[in-house]
Amino acid sequence: MNIGTHSDANLLKLLTWLSPNFPVGAYIYSHGIEFAVEEGLIRDAYTLQNWIEGVLTYGAGCKDGILFSETWRAAIEKNDVRLLELLEMARAFQPTAEMEIESHAQGNAFIDAICAAWPSNQLNRISSYLKQDNKNIPYSVAVALVSAIHGIALGDALSAYLNAFSSNLVSAGVRLIPIGQTMGLKVLAGLADTILTVKEISLTSSPKNMGSATLVVDWTSARHETQYTRLFRS
Repeated sequence: MNIGTHSDANLLKLLTWLSPNFPVGAYIYSHGIEFAVEEGLIRDAYTLQNWIEGVLTYGAGCKDGILFSETWRAAIEKNDVRLLELLEMARAFQPTAEMEIESHAQGNAFIDAICAAWPSNQLNRISSYLKQDNKNIPYSVAVALVSAIHGIALGDALSAYLNAFSSNLVSAGVRLIPIGQTMGLKVLAGLADTILTVKEISLTSSPKNMGSATLVVDWTSARHETQYTRLFRS
């Protein structure tokens, strides 16, 4: 199997695609952190880091990491049927309405931006196939698909994706608790080992092993839907 390549050009693509400035609207999603802060479940840098470690290890981090790996491999093999199965699986594993919006809104925006700035006939064809019957493309599936088509190594792409996901949650915490930028950076630095561990687990795990054990995270997401004052969409 083609495993993608490490190159300066591919590194620049990842840095651009997973930058906070890339137009997917990541900054408006907190993955339930907004309600967790409201309830006092997240109060400071320590509880923020502990919360995100749980999300990475037992929730969306590992789940999306496995889907990312499987999507990348299916795209390399040009297995469109498998890609559609993974898209449906990704949607089925979203525990709340807001988390589904968080995922597919960013995924659709990511695909649209890539098609506009890095045009590819292969991506146009596959994204049209996946979007049949008005289906949405989850964010992890979108980034994995694009990375495979552009020949970016799976490990590099997955590391970048998980780091960007974590960074966005830290950013939400910095604004909501609030804590300073320096403390936010310390939290992100403290998440590095967890990110790399989740990456390695995701690379070697089967979708049969997918699951979630973050009931409180899911609860905060569900409660956020009716939170009176909100800055974030999730």
